Amino acid sequence: MRLVVGLGNPGARYARNRHNIGFMAIEAIARRYRAAGFRNRFKGELAEASIGGERVLLLKPQTFMNAS
Repeated sequence: MRLVVGLGNPGARYARNRHNIGFMAIEAIARRYRAAGFRNRFKGELAEASIGGERVLLLKPQTFMNAS
């Protein structure tokens, strides 16, 4: 099993922003490999795909990157 995490900030305000390229990459991988829909898990949105016969988890964390 593999875990691929794409970094970004949650919310419509940040969608399609260059700082969310990690989220966009995860969404592109999910489309390409027909991943099951994203569901809320682990303080993020998680989808599962099969790539080259291997189980791959795709995660978009829903916490802000620069919040401290």
